[in-house]
Amino acid sequence: MENFYDDNDDMRFYVERAIEWTPLVDLTEYMHKAPDAFPTTQEALEFYRSVLEMVGNFVAEEVAPYAEEIDREHPILKNGEVVFPGRLNAIIEHVKGLELHGMSLPREFGGMNCPYLLVLLCTELFARGDVSVAAHIGFHGGMGLAALAFSAFEGTTEFNEDAGRIVRTRFEEMVSEVIKGEAWGSMDITESGAGSDMAALSTRGKQDANGNWFLTGNKIFITSGHAKWHFVIARTEELKAGDAFAGLQGLSMFLVKAYEDNGAGERTHYAWFDKLEEKLGHHGSATVAVRFDKTPAQLIGKRGEGFRMMLLLMNNARLGVGFESLGVCEAAYRKARDYAAERPSMGKMIDRHEMIADYFDEMRTDIQALRALCVTGAVHEEMGQKMRLLLNLMPPKDNEVRNENERAMRFHLGKSRDLTPLIKYFGAEKAVEITQRCIQIHGGYGYINEYGVEKLLRDAMVLPIYEGTSQIQALMAMKDNLLGILKNPKAFMTDTVRAWVQSVFAPERLARRVARLKRRKYLVLRYLLVRLAVRKLASGPKALLGQWDPKKDFALAMLHAERLIRILTDVAVCEVLLNQAKRFPERREVLERYLERAESRCRSMHYEITHTGNRVLSALTSADEDTK
Repeated sequence: MENFYDDNDDMRFYVERAIEWTPLVDLTEYMHKAPDAFPTTQEALEFYRSVLEMVGNFVAEEVAPYAEEIDREHPILKNGEVVFPGRLNAIIEHVKGLELHGMSLPREFGGMNCPYLLVLLCTELFARGDVSVAAHIGFHGGMGLAALAFSAFEGTTEFNEDAGRIVRTRFEEMVSEVIKGEAWGSMDITESGAGSDMAALSTRGKQDANGNWFLTGNKIFITSGHAKWHFVIARTEELKAGDAFAGLQGLSMFLVKAYEDNGAGERTHYAWFDKLEEKLGHHGSATVAVRFDKTPAQLIGKRGEGFRMMLLLMNNARLGVGFESLGVCEAAYRKARDYAAERPSMGKMIDRHEMIADYFDEMRTDIQALRALCVTGAVHEEMGQKMRLLLNLMPPKDNEVRNENERAMRFHLGKSRDLTPLIKYFGAEKAVEITQRCIQIHGGYGYINEYGVEKLLRDAMVLPIYEGTSQIQALMAMKDNLLGILKNPKAFMTDTVRAWVQSVFAPERLARRVARLKRRKYLVLRYLLVRLAVRKLASGPKALLGQWDPKKDFALAMLHAERLIRILTDVAVCEVLLNQAKRFPERREVLERYLERAESRCRSMHYEITHTGNRVLSALTSADEDTK
């Protein structure tokens, strides 16, 4: 029997050897205080492994063989309800029977209490079978976990510290239904005319005289938007004229129950599903337009905290897209490899032709690089969020211990913030590239639907778009890096000098090569900052010391943001792989393969950043002046 976990040596390397499970297990088990907690990391890992093996077998046997059918038979909108076709519905019911929706949710509510990292690893497995199925499944446990996190951070969770158990949480109804597979959640942000520009959102939240909240507005392109539970971003404060970013301060987060079933087959709607989108791919996932009309809603946190709350949801969603992309890449690579190994051309199999062999080497290397980045980012995000949770629920009595835990929390969350846009960007772009290359290797057979590879490209095309476009990820990474330097120039100078020293004096050749790559990153950042500073000085000497507005002052960096994120990604991958090579000598070969391509790629991006862009910026400036 096929098993998508057992046949993946690289994934098993992380689960069996590379991931440092003990700190993650300790946090997940509330320091093992609960009587039903795993007493040791080894016992926990044995259980996690059994889950991965079960999911790997299920996807290989019950999802992947039906990918073409899932693609062909779409969900439909009937009498205002989204109806899944037979095969897709059977898969979702089977997942419910396996009780996988509660994988990362607490035992006290009926869940398995596993790390969210395990959910993300399973996301890769599901995405290898069909990425749209993976996406829909992700809106079960992922949204349940978000509800628990929101309740904890707003102070509406009651926790028994001695027993290591949640006694009560504000959103227990939702969490319990998600664990049972009776409901799921969705993330309702996008509106017509307000996609990436959240400051332009117009759905309104209004409070009546009794303090109750009601939402009115329309959301579009909502993945799994026929959910019972909706996390909705709505405007509660008025926009300030002339300030595009002020709109973010007026957003709040709400939880909405879209409908209620009475047990007799009758459903009462509080929000309505107006449209089901016809899409290029991703056909096992419903993309829905949702209408709110004085819909009752629960405010989460405080008014004006919606954008901050959204970042928690979005960070996990973007990590999820990274793992979805991994699954798609893995499926495309294996289909191309298997076909090329059996298809003769010009006297030898296709995979023996030099150009094709080079393609496979690059695809394999990029998949290993993406997995390294995904796992590292996911560990940092979960460690940081769970440290924050425990500081809330189980605050240390010793101030020194508390300060140390807070420092560790900030370190992990900082690393996660650095890596998440790189993961989303790199994963989504590589999924499109590798699926397109898979079609090319199949030739004419790739263009028709007989082999199922054109479906992979159609499915992959949404990955650089949803949960924040690739360009938004590039802009986020650029902004964080440049503003970080402006806030702490001394640290930037120290890092730059350290990279130079290591590039010359590091005792190990691979370490010197990675340091040279880091040095190039710092040179690019310095170049951009100097150019931006010169432009800022044109407004007067005091402007340099004043407030920096990313939208107005970072024009050159915005133009080159996508080139910059490619350099940032290459450096981040090499740092992760170098750390692995120090622990596991056999991983040196993976780093060498990646460096071979990354070094020339970064040189090229560096050249483009320092030698192009002025003409485009001049044209934009002229156009702006003409419109005044």
